[in-house]
Amino acid sequence: MKTKTIQILILGLILASFLLGACFYPIMPERMASHWDPNGSVNGYMPKIVGLFLMPVISTIIFLAFLVIPRIDPLKGNIDKFRSYFNLFILLLFGFLSYLYLLTILWNLGYRFNIIQLMAPAIGLIIYYAGVLTENAKQNWFIGVRTPWTLSSERVWYKTNKLAGKLFKATGVLAMLGAAFPKQAIFFILVPVILSAIYPLIYSYQEYEREMKIKAKA
Repeated sequence: MKTKTIQILILGLILASFLLGACFYPIMPERMASHWDPNGSVNGYMPKIVGLFLMPVISTIIFLAFLVIPRIDPLKGNIDKFRSYFNLFILLLFGFLSYLYLLTILWNLGYRFNIIQLMAPAIGLIIYYAGVLTENAKQNWFIGVRTPWTLSSERVWYKTNKLAGKLFKATGVLAMLGAAFPKQAIFFILVPVILSAIYPLIYSYQEYEREMKIKAKA
């Protein structure tokens, strides 16, 4: 899908969020539920003007950031090489934000459901596709596993991001399974994500050290 098409779709989602907020503002409670604990119970509230419009505003800021990143990256030519994966990830991310926004509105309209259970499959999909994006990312300063060692060696970048991609895809599948275990869903997401984020950092250092030792012996 072309970049311009993706941008138009995302703008449509953001505009729809602002319109929904404006439409539902008169009937929303003065204090909206805005945060849930791992069991799906509300443990945070905010004024309705913030609850209705914070997410659209955040989405707008994120969208602007995604417009800027490919333009300012010193290795922006590499981003063009995997731009189709990047574009789809952005669209999925904004689809997720819109989904979360809709769930929040429905809850505050009086509908009751386990929001953690409903979020788990969507979070899993985002994490899984983040793995796909990471596997296909070329060296750049914003996307993928970026450490001093991956940015210093194309080989270390390639091996580290291939590994991280596989870990994130596995984590995504586990997160989707969390929907079947609502009380434990947060642990199907949080623990694997932390491990998948930390291990590639260590791995990139080890691979770089290995590469330097090989070069020193040559």
